[in-house]
Amino acid sequence: MTRYRIVPERSRLWVEARSSLHPIHLETDALEGYFEAEVNGSRLNLDAPVTGRVEIEAELLKSGNALYDREFERRLEIRKYPRIRGEVRSMRALDSGARYRVQGELSLRGVTRAVEGDVTVRMAGDDTIEIEGEQVFDIRDFGLEPPKILMLRVYPEIKVHIHVVAQRTH
Repeated sequence: MTRYRIVPERSRLWVEARSSLHPIHLETDALEGYFEAEVNGSRLNLDAPVTGRVEIEAELLKSGNALYDREFERRLEIRKYPRIRGEVRSMRALDSGARYRVQGELSLRGVTRAVEGDVTVRMAGDDTIEIEGEQVFDIRDFGLEPPKILMLRVYPEIKVHIHVVAQRTH
């Protein structure tokens, strides 16, 4: 099994929430974690276990709007639950290309839920792997009620897009 360490300065996570007024965008490049897999050429060897973890400090996920960011921090109770974590438990190929279905867990605000979604995996050289995916989540599944900020109503579905660049550890 080969371990790849996430390169924070080359990785990014975006969150898009919809509101009654306009979209709300949050993002961070403060991703940490790893991905473990065996690679054959440009494809993952799914006969071997595939695991991984990505974590972010919740306080580093920002919109650029202080009012939204304070409400986001309050709702997530970041003092009590400072980290958001995703765990990869298994992957299966969706086609003969680079698309995979990931099954895992997402932990947010002390609540862990089974999740699954599709990603693209690409080898970017001998020692670097790139993983990209997008998934819609309902924040109510994690015990969060959508916020109301002044006259602004935020809808419960959020779209999360992740781009991970990880390098082989030696």
